[in-house]
Amino acid sequence: MEARVRAEWDRLRSVVIHRPGIEMFFGLLDPYAVLYERAFSRRDARREHEHLEDILREEFGVQVLRLKETILDAADHDPVVRQRLVDWAQETVTIRGSQREVAEARRNMEQNADALDSQHFFTLLLVSPIIEVDRGRTGSGVDIRIMGQGPLTNLYFMRDQQAVAGCGLVISRLAKPQRSRETEITRFLWEILGIPVAGVVQEPGTFEGGDFMPMGDFALIGTGDRTNMDGIRQFLDCATGFDEIGVVHQPGHPLIPSSRPDPMIDMHLDTYFNVAGSGMVIGSEVLLRRAQVEICHRTGEGYVPSNETVTLYDYIRSKGFAVIDLSILEQLSYAANVLCVRDGVILAVEGEEVMRTVLANLERKAAIDVARYGRLLQHAQQDYRRIRNTGRFFPHTIEFSQHGIEVCPLHLENLTGGYGGPHCMTCALERG
Repeated sequence: MEARVRAEWDRLRSVVIHRPGIEMFFGLLDPYAVLYERAFSRRDARREHEHLEDILREEFGVQVLRLKETILDAADHDPVVRQRLVDWAQETVTIRGSQREVAEARRNMEQNADALDSQHFFTLLLVSPIIEVDRGRTGSGVDIRIMGQGPLTNLYFMRDQQAVAGCGLVISRLAKPQRSRETEITRFLWEILGIPVAGVVQEPGTFEGGDFMPMGDFALIGTGDRTNMDGIRQFLDCATGFDEIGVVHQPGHPLIPSSRPDPMIDMHLDTYFNVAGSGMVIGSEVLLRRAQVEICHRTGEGYVPSNETVTLYDYIRSKGFAVIDLSILEQLSYAANVLCVRDGVILAVEGEEVMRTVLANLERKAAIDVARYGRLLQHAQQDYRRIRNTGRFFPHTIEFSQHGIEVCPLHLENLTGGYGGPHCMTCALERG
């Protein structure tokens, strides 16, 4: 199987997703510590994710591969894959106690392996548990702690662990420690699927797939909180299929003090800019006009900066794209995080309920730190009143119909609580 994507508007053929499981339970014990935006219902989030999968498969004919199920199916049918999974999972477990007790616990773990199903070992990878053994205190029992090792609570955001371009698949190096182990599991999946890896971003580089946007002859790559210039340089050593690269610098939000920015608001390029079709993009014009783009041209020796810098808004307009503007509140509510399934057809977050939850969370943050979030909250509240008075919540706006864009709205009120929409939740393996 190969992974190839030339342009974000080409017909989506295959994606990989991950239905959040027990790891999300542990994340919701402390949502903000694991990079979630807010608390939400895990049960309803799983239902929303199931609906996303059904829409992709049934409505648009996309081949949908689920990460966990693909790995487990391979492990259950191939003894070599099963043994790799078992060995790796057991290495992930930390056991603490006396030398004798640790050795006994390890021995029991190995002896019990054949009796345990493959999902048991996949779960170990997700939660990476710490087992404390103290038989002197508990008799024959054990104490188990989970959170210390950092469950992979953000794994369902499958966009970020890699980027797929015309050159193939490049493995990311995620910037936040909460997410650093995710690429180990996704790389295991690529090996099972037989997908060649065109490159791997390594330290000191960081690179995340949400910052990459293939646009046919050119591509945009965001840099800032999640992707650094070292990561971009490493990526460009592999992604040689574009005549031009625009390096987009993450803009600070004008309604948040520059001395105390909040990079989560526009952490990735796809949180404030995205593609709706071959001549149409959507985004927050306020941020597009603040984001600076360094233009690089391909030469025989790689990509060379042209020493030309323009705003993202001017750059994309110069390429012939029309721009559908998003309000401050719409951008905060994941309106930019659409998934283009074919030219002029997108999956988008149903905005009304998400806007209310985002506003409530912003009110909480402003109550704690009004100097940082007060102006943003005030503007978002004004946006909400204006939008409510029109009766047209995103994505039920006239701009899409005016430009001939077909929209499939998705109720993702809970899943977006993790800080992303349908684009973030899908790894596009093949378009064309």
